[in-house]
Amino acid sequence: MQKAHETSLTATSLSCVRGGKMLFRNLDFALEPGQAGLLTGPNGVGKSSLLRLIAGLLPAFSGEIQLPGSVALCDDQLALDAQLPLEQAMQFWARLDGKTAEDTQSALIAAGLDHLAEVPIRYFSTGQRQRARLARTFLSAANLWLLDEPANGLDSSSVAMLGKTLQGHLDRGGMILAASHITLPIATDLRLDLQPLDRMDTES
Repeated sequence: MQKAHETSLTATSLSCVRGGKMLFRNLDFALEPGQAGLLTGPNGVGKSSLLRLIAGLLPAFSGEIQLPGSVALCDDQLALDAQLPLEQAMQFWARLDGKTAEDTQSALIAAGLDHLAEVPIRYFSTGQRQRARLARTFLSAANLWLLDEPANGLDSSSVAMLGKTLQGHLDRGGMILAASHITLPIATDLRLDLQPLDRMDTES
């Protein structure tokens, strides 16, 4: 069950089943405004599923989530029309989110992509596509950013730029929950280390 319009992110006794397998069971955690959390653990333990569950894209097997007013998920789905120039593709979402052209430009600058605004996304490299995903998240200005491996495909300078943008979001009272195999250049207030369950089924 999800409850929106809270000021924090709170999960209580949260469990997730996918494909008949219990990925995690009875998770309890919370993030307050200005705080960041890091999800760690081996592949297949449910890090991405947890982010998608919080975003409302997967049902919880059990438990309750209280969400802040707005949530944005950045995962491996580009969610931008690859045939369009980057700025034009971003403006589609800007209109839906009630954002301005200036907001779009600010998001592109934060992602280091303003010089590629007129380039069709289909020509982007892996790292540029990752930064485009992040720019879409930055544009949303959501209270909570859910980031699934946000540093994938980024070089060291891009990771440093990402860290500045993430820290700025936290300084403005935003929240971040990220799954990452590398250490992100921000301070984290919560660490969730997901591990395989002894019994990967839905029985207690």
